[in-house]
Amino acid sequence: MLMRTDPFREFDRLTQHVFGTQTRPAGMPMEAYRSGDEFVIHFDLPGVAPESIDLDVERNVLTVHAERRSPAPEGAELIAAERPAGKFSRQLFLGETLDAERIDAAYDAGVLTLRIPVAEQAKPRKIEISGGGSPDRQLTG
Repeated sequence: MLMRTDPFREFDRLTQHVFGTQTRPAGMPMEAYRSGDEFVIHFDLPGVAPESIDLDVERNVLTVHAERRSPAPEGAELIAAERPAGKFSRQLFLGETLDAERIDAAYDAGVLTLRIPVAEQAKPRKIEISGGGSPDRQLTG
């Protein structure tokens, strides 16, 4: 289930500001669609260094981990801190119809794009019908 609104967002921001900790992983906005024989997923990760992104697949569960550090030097007095920093995580459950062995990942301009092909056994296919009856056979009803 996806939540469109998060009633605890402001509480988490306040807690993080007061205690200097992140109470739960920050959100990672995404967009997903099917295009032909593949699923395409885009994750918004602005300001995340490519080397901090980690992708894992285990038992058809895809997990994306990323970390964005604050650009402010340690000890600096923050005037405004509205951009989330810290660890981000998102899990997607991949159906049996997807080929998790052939996932392609690319990161460009703050967007992580995953392309997951549909498994060969899940693609629609035509079944040919062979003729088995003799031409003089008639159906009666």
